[in-house]
Amino acid sequence: MSLGSTPASLNAANARAESIGYLALAYTGKRLPLRIRHSAAGHYIGTADDDGPVSRESAEYFRSRHAADRALATGRWQQRLEP
Repeated sequence: MSLGSTPASLNAANARAESIGYLALAYTGKRLPLRIRHSAAGHYIGTADDDGPVSRESAEYFRSRHAADRALATGRWQQRLEP
């Protein structure tokens, strides 16, 4: 699925308000909740399903889970617009 086929009512701000992954929905059609994820690069805000990670939604990586939790709770993070 490409961004061109994303429903008109969905944009990054709407997805964020619903606390779902914009990229996950735009590219896979899955409405997945935002969660704190971890990789070798650090903690990030992203999505996952039963099969594993689906999308990295935050542009930034965080040094700790606490910092990532705080960013998600306060909205102080930047949404990636492309995978």
